Amino acid sequence: MRAPGFWSDPEALAGRLLAPLGALVGAVTLAKMRRQGARAAVPVLCVGNPTVGGAGKTPAAQWLAARLAASGHRPAILARGYGGSLAGPIVVDPARHAPAEVGDEPLLHARHALTIIARDRVAGAALAVARGATVIVMDDGFQNPSLAKSRSLLVVDGAHGVGNGRVLPAGPLRAPLAPQLARADALLVIGPGEAGDELAAMAARLGHPVLRGQLEVEPEARAWLQDRDVLAFCGIGRPAKFVETLGAAGVRNAVLRPFPDHHAYGDADAARLLAEAKATGLPLVTTEKDAVKLKGSPALDRLAAAATVVAVTLAVNEAEAAAAGF
Repeated sequence: MRAPGFWSDPEALAGRLLAPLGALVGAVTLAKMRRQGARAAVPVLCVGNPTVGGAGKTPAAQWLAARLAASGHRPAILARGYGGSLAGPIVVDPARHAPAEVGDEPLLHARHALTIIARDRVAGAALAVARGATVIVMDDGFQNPSLAKSRSLLVVDGAHGVGNGRVLPAGPLRAPLAPQLARADALLVIGPGEAGDELAAMAARLGHPVLRGQLEVEPEARAWLQDRDVLAFCGIGRPAKFVETLGAAGVRNAVLRPFPDHHAYGDADAARLLAEAKATGLPLVTTEKDAVKLKGSPALDRLAAAATVVAVTLAVNEAEAAAAGF
């Protein structure tokens, strides 16, 4: 989906009109969150966000899994497999599975760690343990009560925060913010911004540790991007975040062609992007999440060959992370 514009405007009429429905949705979600979940045989560290899309959960989950592996653990990343047809539980294999089967984000995770998709998170956790995991990193699922969490890390975007502060469909929040923060163990703010600073202050008042992170383009791509004008395309929760990342990496100007989050690219998309790149002379750039979906037809293969993939990693203060128990 693509976030409606009024989700960013607290004064927008649409948000105010939908607020009563959002209050109902929020109440139902909070009631579900209070249920007791089943406990896995190993610790479960949940990386979630209070809103839908665009916060940076995917790189945060990868960062946490890498950190755990470096300390001697055998982490498994557990995801629902949003957008995929397979219910699981199943171990994701990038050489065998397609985004239409397991979702795009699990394919990225599987490049770095044992990754399992399961709509039934309890069954997914059991498979992770059977495959030798000593700790589970749950990508999303903070609002899902089925599997008990040992610790929960809420991720927010520093620039965007929680938008207009209202609950779906009136805004991007999955449930009212204050109760969500209260149930978390720590807050991770990715990137600078007043919105993130305000949320960090709220978390600090609750006594929660606050971590700060920054998305960093990998050195080889950063060197290539310096002082370039590019044609950027992506289907992520907040496409403007990709432009911000490119700018921080040294891009002079990025012409953005956004698509809905988890967009399944087709031949028409490929033809349009390739034609614009040819007409403008601008090199195409995209995200890793989008790149995994550029296959399955000659047109998509051509787009994949023409597009430079801008890989990013999340840098987090290690001392802060250790103090927060992550």
